[in-house]
Amino acid sequence: MTRFEDFAGTDDLIVVAGAGGFIGGYVMAALRSQGFRRLRGVDIKPLDLWFQRFADVEERQADLRQPDAALAAVAGAKVLLNFAADMGGMGYIEAHKANCMLSVLINTHLLIAARREGVARYFFASSACVYPDYRQHDANVTALKESDTYPAMPEDGYGWEKLFSERMCRHFHEDFGLVCRIGRYHNVYGPLGTFDGGREKAPAAICRKVIAAKLANRPEIEIWGDGEQTRSFTYIDDCLEGTMRLVSSACAAPLNIGSDEMVTINQLVDLVEEIANVRLTRRYNLDAPKGVRGRNSDNMLISQTLGWQPSIRLRDGIEQTYRWIYDELKGGAPDPRFVVERYDGWAA
Repeated sequence: MTRFEDFAGTDDLIVVAGAGGFIGGYVMAALRSQGFRRLRGVDIKPLDLWFQRFADVEERQADLRQPDAALAAVAGAKVLLNFAADMGGMGYIEAHKANCMLSVLINTHLLIAARREGVARYFFASSACVYPDYRQHDANVTALKESDTYPAMPEDGYGWEKLFSERMCRHFHEDFGLVCRIGRYHNVYGPLGTFDGGREKAPAAICRKVIAAKLANRPEIEIWGDGEQTRSFTYIDDCLEGTMRLVSSACAAPLNIGSDEMVTINQLVDLVEEIANVRLTRRYNLDAPKGVRGRNSDNMLISQTLGWQPSIRLRDGIEQTYRWIYDELKGGAPDPRFVVERYDGWAA
C-alpha cells in the first residue's frame, strides 16, 4: 500500500477524524501497519462503539462540530484526514437531511484548525452524492466524470454538504495555501462495517437480508425499488489504496475513488444468493428510498493522474463481506458496534 513518506515521517502526528467509523478505522489500521507511531483518532461515538480500536493509538471522543473540539483535535498535526460525517445508506440520508447538512461544521472547523496549525496536508472524504440528479435518471447511466459536477444539483442534504465542503477545501487551498486532497467515494463496503440499524448501505443490507432469510429458513426478502436501479460498489481495500495514493499525490482536484463495475440491485442480489447457495422470492417495495436511477464511476482521470484505479471484483469483495456478516449473525447476538441505530449527531 502507498505510504505518506514524501511529506510525513513516522514520528509526525497524523490525525484521523471519524476514526471510530468504518473507513476511518481501516485507515488507522493501515497507518499503524506502515509504522507511523503518532496517530490520533477522533470521533463523537463512545470509544467502546468504535468499529476498530488500537491500544497504541491516541483515541479521543469529541464533537468536531464544536470549534474548540476541532482545535484541540488538530493541535500539533502534520497530516489531517477527515472522514467524519453524519451519514448512512439511502434510507438514512433521505430521512435526516438536516443532520447530514450539519456535518459542514465539522469540515469548516477542521479546515480553520488545520490552517492555524500549519498542517502539511488535509484530506476530505467526499461522495458520489455530489453529482447532479439530472445525470442519473437512467439505469444505463453514462459513468460520472469529475467534470460532471456542475451545474450543481447534488443529493439533497448529504450531497449538498459534501459539495459545499469540497468548495471550502478548494478555497482554503487557493486563499491560504492549505494543501487539500478530495476523494469522491462510490459506495464503499466490506467487513467491519455497519450492516443493520438503518445506516447500512446496499451491499451489507443485501448480505444481511439473505443471511437472515437463510438462517430462519424463510425464502423471501424485501428489495427497495424494482431492483433495476444500477450502482457500482467499491471494496474497502481499493478505497484505502486510492485514498493513500491521492493524499500522497500532487492532484489538487477532486477524484473519483470508485469501482466502474456497474450492476443492478437485482444482479447484486443474484450474486449474494449464489454465495449463500440459496434462491429467494423477492418482494419489491416501490415506496422505499431508492436514490437515483443509475450511478457509476468514470475512472479515466484517476487512471491518468495516479496510474491506478480500483480493480477488486465485486464477486470477491462481496464474498468476504458476506462471510463476515454471516459469522456475526449466526450466533444470534452480533457485535453492537456494527448494528448502528440512530444516534443524534454521530460522526462516523
